Amino acid sequence: MIKLYDKGVYLLNGTEIIEDVREVEAKTGKAVSSKEAAEQTMAYGILKDHNTSGNMERLQIRFDKLTSHDITFVGIIQTARASGLEKFPIPYVLTNCHNSLCAVGGTINEDDHMFGLSCAKKYGGVYVPPHQAVIHQYAREMLAGGGRMILGSDSHTRYGALGTMAMGEGGPELVKQLLNKTYDIKMPGVIGVYLDGEPMKGVGPQDVALAIIGATFGNGYVNNKVMEFVGPGVDKLSADFRIGIDVMTTETTCLSSIWKTDEKIREFYEIHGRVEDYKELNPGAVTYYDGMVYVNLSEIKPMIAMPFHPSNVYTIDEVNENLADILHDVEKKALVSLDGAVDYSLQSKIVDGRLYVDQGLIAGCAGGGFENICAAADIIRGKYIGSDEFTFSVYPASTPIYMELVKNGAVADLIQSGAIVKTAFCGPCFGAGDTPANNAFSIRHSTRNFPNREGSKLQSGQISSVALMDARSIAATAANRGFLTPATALDVEYTGPKYHFDGRIYANRVFDSHGVADPSVEIKLGPNIKDWPAMSPLPENLIVKVVSEIHDPVTTTDELIPSGETSSYRSNPLGLAEFALSRKDPAYVGRAKEVQKAQKAIEADKCPRTVLEELNPIMDKIHANFEGVKRSNLGIGSTIFAVKPGDGSAREQAASCQKVLGGWANIANEYATKRYRSNLINWGMLPFITDQDHEHLSFKNGDYIFIPDVRKAVEKKSDVIMAYIIGDEITELPLTLGDLTDVEREIILKGCLINYYRG
Repeated sequence: MIKLYDKGVYLLNGTEIIEDVREVEAKTGKAVSSKEAAEQTMAYGILKDHNTSGNMERLQIRFDKLTSHDITFVGIIQTARASGLEKFPIPYVLTNCHNSLCAVGGTINEDDHMFGLSCAKKYGGVYVPPHQAVIHQYAREMLAGGGRMILGSDSHTRYGALGTMAMGEGGPELVKQLLNKTYDIKMPGVIGVYLDGEPMKGVGPQDVALAIIGATFGNGYVNNKVMEFVGPGVDKLSADFRIGIDVMTTETTCLSSIWKTDEKIREFYEIHGRVEDYKELNPGAVTYYDGMVYVNLSEIKPMIAMPFHPSNVYTIDEVNENLADILHDVEKKALVSLDGAVDYSLQSKIVDGRLYVDQGLIAGCAGGGFENICAAADIIRGKYIGSDEFTFSVYPASTPIYMELVKNGAVADLIQSGAIVKTAFCGPCFGAGDTPANNAFSIRHSTRNFPNREGSKLQSGQISSVALMDARSIAATAANRGFLTPATALDVEYTGPKYHFDGRIYANRVFDSHGVADPSVEIKLGPNIKDWPAMSPLPENLIVKVVSEIHDPVTTTDELIPSGETSSYRSNPLGLAEFALSRKDPAYVGRAKEVQKAQKAIEADKCPRTVLEELNPIMDKIHANFEGVKRSNLGIGSTIFAVKPGDGSAREQAASCQKVLGGWANIANEYATKRYRSNLINWGMLPFITDQDHEHLSFKNGDYIFIPDVRKAVEKKSDVIMAYIIGDEITELPLTLGDLTDVEREIILKGCLINYYRG
């Protein structure tokens, strides 16, 4: 079904995979260089066109367009304003698809929307009102273009199927673009994804995506690399099918994606009235990839990602055939993910030997596409979901899609079956809509199924489960009234109706400044919209207390700052910080604040010992063993340890919440994604790495670590920074920072990106 090549390979004429360069040379009659052949990837060409450094090893990228939604754009614009923003220099689209319901916190969500509209007017942007479209569907319909690059403050910013290299990053990276700065990275590796064959009837894009995620996530095969989709199988897939696979590449932890394009993609642009934005893309005649994922589409079966990660994949047939064993395996894995905070069992979901689910949901940037919902309607037509616990909800990804589904009768078929068809909204993907009951099991064509991602709260004794599936098998399960069923088990005639896009829906409702700023517009600031607190530069010497210790194999950004109702507070840095690690380590905020008192005392030119008595023996040992340490050259704050933090969302608040609570650093064995590490750096936090095995750390929660001359070490680009655990004995702790650009070092030295731009 899927094969991973263990080394780099060549692709000849876009169709033939060859491992041995001598065979390539024999077939072409020319000497072949892997370096030159690597420059024949589509990714290389697009990156070269957008690189301003003149050095393809060290890229400085300027993007064509920016996108944000209403969880992120307030903080981004506030940061940019504090750094000197006068006008959006490139098209910036502000969508309102996350806090659309305005259901938490009184007026604050709609206040954020009005902030966005006023900023679009003042700075020359585009404002998409709530319920019009989810961020990525609007970008597909209105922003993508062949050979372009888009940067978005959402991790699922992926438009590769349309010929656009798109990246999801934390807000500070968008701030840099708004201030005419660049996105600085090393030239990423490029991994080919060779699609062969053709999907069987009933298999959808989520099935293919989950199979790829299952094969690549755990081993990091594509981590921080670009996935380039090639091969004859691409030609067999519709534009919607390709988009459905592409959006889920985020869950492999890749950096970006790009696909070869053809007449089907040209037709997509034509349907949307933008045929001039189409560009044919293909790899070169001889192209070198750093690795290759071979996918036989003909062998992909309906898949399911069991709780609590998109990579925990099985075929649906496997689950049905080995139900008790697989559920028991999920329960064992949950002991790690849930830290024993709640009793977790799935055994009650076995009814008459079959898996009974409580909820089916098709939604968002992954599930809400036209073809997915039409296929679901074909499956459910004339059937009924019943009147028991099972519920079925469908969220078209945009109002134009919704309109066409109304016109072609799909909405009528769905509603008649007992489904509820709702407006474009991302809430179900992050716990702000359709939260299941306690102990319920939900199957979803959405993007993630992390613990509590669906809205349950461990701290309140709640837990429910989400499994990811394709819309087709969700509809098949709905047709069987909640009993898990692959779509391939049903004999369905798929109608495949043609899509007609009505651009008047956006033209009549979306505010588009067409890049014209109006400085006279007054920004609307609701009472929850707060400025960032002042942040100190990196001191000469640093004391950090470990205030949380996380030993999960991977820590998601949802665990660092939970999603759901907390989203309403993301315009208030201090208010949101109260929720940091609340589901993973509820004591974290109190511990961090206690240590922060010492830093605040230093900033007020007072003795930190007077506000934090436990510092007395720590300071005594430091003064006895290290020269020249005094209040004027010392910083005191907190740090956390996690094995591999940062999987999942691009949300910058996973880092900024730690920073505003006095965090100076993270210590990790590695970082799950570039975007989380970048968020740490942009908030002036040190992304330390230790090679100590996490089960045998020389420090523990509550320990103080002293890092002398830390500022000098950053300035001098020291390979190793020697820290010291201050306990009964003083123990050396060698740390590294990994690769940092000169700008990143300067941001850390200044204390955060805002300070860096203020000078």
